[in-house]
Amino acid sequence: MIILGSTGSIGVNTLNIARKFNLNVEVLVAGRNIELLNKQIAEFKPKKVVIANKEDISKVNHTNVSFGEESILNAIEDSSSATVVNALVGFLGLRPTLKAIQCNKKIALANKESLVVAGKFIDQSKLSPIDSEHFGLWYLLQDKKIDSMTVTASGGSFRDYPLENLANVSIKEALNHPNWSMGNKITIDSATMTNKIFELMEAAWLFDIRKLDAIIETKSLIHAMINFADGSTTAHIANASMQLPIAYAILGKVDEEVLKPVDLLEVGSLEFKKIQTSRYPIWEAKDEIINNLDLGVVLNAANEVAVSKFLNSQIGFLDVSKITLNALNKFNNISVKNIDDIYAIDKEVRLYCES
Repeated sequence: MIILGSTGSIGVNTLNIARKFNLNVEVLVAGRNIELLNKQIAEFKPKKVVIANKEDISKVNHTNVSFGEESILNAIEDSSSATVVNALVGFLGLRPTLKAIQCNKKIALANKESLVVAGKFIDQSKLSPIDSEHFGLWYLLQDKKIDSMTVTASGGSFRDYPLENLANVSIKEALNHPNWSMGNKITIDSATMTNKIFELMEAAWLFDIRKLDAIIETKSLIHAMINFADGSTTAHIANASMQLPIAYAILGKVDEEVLKPVDLLEVGSLEFKKIQTSRYPIWEAKDEIINNLDLGVVLNAANEVAVSKFLNSQIGFLDVSKITLNALNKFNNISVKNIDDIYAIDKEVRLYCES
């Protein structure tokens, strides 16, 4: 397989699965964590390596190293691997997803932005989502009439903070997730609840459903629920680890233990909370976005700019959602007809949000 984003948390977990099931890794694509990349190269011996920046090539312990987006696309096209694991962060992940589909490869998709901005142009049959929520929904599907689907959220770094303190929280506080350690971008998106809107949009494309919602489950043990027309609900319960959805996405079927089962007696109790717009202002746009999925291009571009500004100490935490909501209001009549429209709208929204 090809792993895009091998040094991030999804990439590391994918390599754990590759190690467990003795899978071949043909290409590793990474960013700037060259130290970890070199350890991965030594263990998995890929044929080709692609990194983000030209100046880091000399630091990589491999004879076949290239850099940049074009090299990623070429590596996908030239490889013999049947599976591409796309764990790149952000809009950068879209072109590799489209290239993998064009090359008739199976995609284990952790890059949310591909579906968020371009779901209408992506063949869902080629995708296996690497996301505990979508994996949970897929796992629960039965041949019964579905009323609606619900995914869960952790609530992020500030779920228990006094509301009056949110305007002045630090970057360090924002990156202190209560349940797990992830990359900076997704941790901020979890704190604003933008990440959960992304996941609802993905579910809309993956399962062709618009009756979608999310609730907070503070222990991150229930990942998804399907509410059937007969009034019953099924829930997917598993310990929080990406290795289970990754294993299914790559292998198709898993018959041995990947995770330790949840001991409900040990858990004792679960706590559920409503997602309130007073704490998560972006949530007020949830229904509008789900009913007009073209807005995903606006949501993603504005959010990427806003999160970058926050992480660079240019704006406060609450300004992340303000900038995004402002962009959604400004560009609420957009219509996406083709892939070129996506790139044009993305550029226009970014310029607007930067200014």
